[in-house]
Amino acid sequence: MDLLHSHGVLIIQHLQKDYRSYQSFLNFMSHVGDPRNIFSIYFPLWFQLNQVVGTKMIWVAVIGDWFNLIFKWILFGHRPYWWVQETMIYPNQTTPCLEQFPITCETGPGSPSGHAMGSSCVWYVMVSAALSYTVRQKGKSTINLHRLTWSFLWSMFWIIQISVCVSRVFIATHFPHQVILGVIAGMLVAEAFEHAPAIQTASLKTYIQTNVFLFVSALGFYLVLKLIDIDLLWSIPKAKKWCANPEWINIDTTPFAGLVRNLGALFGLGLSINSEMFILGCKGKHGYKLSFRMSCIATSLATLQLYDFIKIPTHTEYLFYILSFCKSAAIPLTVVAFVPYCIYLLMKPTEKKFW
Repeated sequence: MDLLHSHGVLIIQHLQKDYRSYQSFLNFMSHVGDPRNIFSIYFPLWFQLNQVVGTKMIWVAVIGDWFNLIFKWILFGHRPYWWVQETMIYPNQTTPCLEQFPITCETGPGSPSGHAMGSSCVWYVMVSAALSYTVRQKGKSTINLHRLTWSFLWSMFWIIQISVCVSRVFIATHFPHQVILGVIAGMLVAEAFEHAPAIQTASLKTYIQTNVFLFVSALGFYLVLKLIDIDLLWSIPKAKKWCANPEWINIDTTPFAGLVRNLGALFGLGLSINSEMFILGCKGKHGYKLSFRMSCIATSLATLQLYDFIKIPTHTEYLFYILSFCKSAAIPLTVVAFVPYCIYLLMKPTEKKFW
């Protein structure tokens, strides 16, 4: 692994030296690949356009991130910004210099990349959904259109994934092999859910059982290894020690923070999609109108931007996890239930009674 890591460091140095002028773009692409965008941007857009795709998107994101956590705990992947400081393969005084950025100092293990995995799985779902519209059409002209659309969308898919991967390597938070593994793993998870229609009719009980299973299995895995003196949170002290600026360390990047955030989103989806507000708002006669859907999208996106102003206190770790779960659950509740129901009430015609 040292040989693989050392070659990765050379690639990072090359990117930071020769592509420094693209720093703003690469930082932007790193934000594009942030898994949190799935819940705050992609999901609100797609759920109102196609509820099947929106539901699948949440499931893929949550299950994919759970697998990402388990893989990270199994693979014990180092991150470049601390590996260069601790490895013994470099002679004295010749440790490579890797520049750090405010988004470099993530605290979890590095393999596979969560950004690359999350980006590939959600974009795989979106591209597959878009192509499903053209494949239903018949005729020679539509076949040619489908082929053209297929080429364009998958080209865009790979351009975005490569850009996200390069950005994660550029900021020295991942080695190249970690982002490649993340892209492949994300695509496999997304493809698996292309053959899992049962999630569309899942009851609230199924959502709760899935949440409990994901949490208990991850916590159990952590505790079992803890009993045999294997600390799966070994990466946090390394991140704190070697991060260039202590203020760049964020509890939101710890392994359990991501798990709690995703479980909250899945629980919120299950609660909202089985609610009376969802049935009245999205399943009623207004729910099929384009004006209703566009209003829901615009209102949901605007409302979710306000959630960014809600700062969760970090002085108590357990309190942070509880509030993070609640905040994440509020996102699908807002998109699926509250906003559509409120717009339904506004658009509902006043019934006139004649005496």
